Amino acid sequence: MKIATPYYLIDEKKILHNLQIIQQVHQLSGAKSVLALKCFSTWCVFDLMQEYMDGTTSSSLFEARLGFEKFGKETHAYCVGYSREDILAVVEFADKIIFNSVSQLEKYYDVAKSKKLGLRVNPGISHSHFDLADPARKHSRLGVTDKDVLAKQIPLLSGLMFHYNCENDDFDAFSQQLDAIGDCYGDMLKQLQWVSLGGGLYFTKEGYPIEKFSKKLAEFAAEFNVQVYLEPGESAITGSAELVTSVVDLVHNQMDIAIVDATVEGHMLDLLIYRLSAKVEVDDFENHKYMVAGRSCLAGDVFGTFNFKDKLEIGSEIRFADAAGYTMVKKNWFNGLQMPAIVVRRLDDTVEVIREFDYNDFKNSLS
Repeated sequence: MKIATPYYLIDEKKILHNLQIIQQVHQLSGAKSVLALKCFSTWCVFDLMQEYMDGTTSSSLFEARLGFEKFGKETHAYCVGYSREDILAVVEFADKIIFNSVSQLEKYYDVAKSKKLGLRVNPGISHSHFDLADPARKHSRLGVTDKDVLAKQIPLLSGLMFHYNCENDDFDAFSQQLDAIGDCYGDMLKQLQWVSLGGGLYFTKEGYPIEKFSKKLAEFAAEFNVQVYLEPGESAITGSAELVTSVVDLVHNQMDIAIVDATVEGHMLDLLIYRLSAKVEVDDFENHKYMVAGRSCLAGDVFGTFNFKDKLEIGSEIRFADAAGYTMVKKNWFNGLQMPAIVVRRLDDTVEVIREFDYNDFKNSLS
């Protein structure tokens, strides 16, 4: 089946691998997992994911509504700053409403009190390789930092949310952090029903000690008599999708440069934000070295420099790995370039083109 590039190709078998690990953690620890829609909201594969996960969590009204309508099960609603209109809407379908600040909790308590309410806590510790993504960075607005102020709100709450990790694949670091949270907030947790430990825990990475991780979660849940929630985003879909592109031009400026029919800014924006190189399955020892760049007018629209086995030609296909998390949710119409189609390889290996985009999609996104 020949599909016109560019397109995102999601592989359900690769998602399933991650989901089975998530299910194993649930079975061993009792912890529930809700999909972080801020990372991945491509709902054409939600039918598969809902078999292994317990619901969704969100960062806005629209994400919460999408989770409710397309995923089902539990719907956790969180937002850094709700408007009154947001709360009036989200209270109609959310199971849990999590506030970012005491002021928001107090302002909307009477409207939302029929739901299970939570507060986000900033424990002052974190694990992040990037200051941009560090929830505990200096002057962070994310979560309540004052423990005394937090303690006064406990009677209004059923749970707390701690989201303080970003790509943390270090079990020992996680374990130490969890001990610190228990020591600092354990007296409050014992008065509550649930606690979310947020996302950013890369426990589906190959070699991660799942049994030790699950044991730690189970012990924490038992000690404080709470239901533990995890909010996997990347962990649920890592390694499951590619951005498939074709070379449209070859130029030379002190090195060979291949220009593809996609763009970093529009189609893999996180690479640009964090100054990362795309992932391409090539051998570093191959002979043919190319910088691979996008076709937008942005000078720094570069996917990276890679060594290929064969010389590239116009029409050569280049596939960029890990194009699901924080990628598809950020795609945009910069330069009015062709938006990649969304394609899924199902569990039975059939390939389904879910959505293609055209000029009218571009036009209607603007006015």
